[in-house]
Amino acid sequence: MIVLLQRVSGARVERRTEGGAPAALLGETGPGFLALVCAEPADTPATAAKAAQKTARLRVFEDDAGRMNLSVVQTGGSVLAVSQFTLAADCMSGNRPSFSQAAPPELARRLYDLYVEALRAEGVPVQTGEFGAHMAVSLVNDGPATFWLRF
Repeated sequence: MIVLLQRVSGARVERRTEGGAPAALLGETGPGFLALVCAEPADTPATAAKAAQKTARLRVFEDDAGRMNLSVVQTGGSVLAVSQFTLAADCMSGNRPSFSQAAPPELARRLYDLYVEALRAEGVPVQTGEFGAHMAVSLVNDGPATFWLRF
């Protein structure tokens, strides 16, 4: 499982219409993380749980001294979780990415849902995008601070 965490002061995700225009707000967050989540074929429910635990407990938010020392739970932040199979893209050969390292849609959806459930069980408020939908994601990256997790 690949999770790209972007520390944000705010983020939102909207469903797009066939023409590309914004259609509906799906989710948004204030201070916390935008989590872009990609399942891979060998991932299991245990992988999703471990990824959620790391997301909830990763100490990358500033304490009173300005040091990265607090987790999203400790700051009272929240997470906007968006599925993104393109994180598994292999761009090393040719000019067209291969997505063969991404989990099949049925498995990916199940693991994404398990990640969200496990994150909520860690005490983190979570909003989501819509699995498989064409979405527009906007964010204000805080730092900027971006963390790439691979399990």
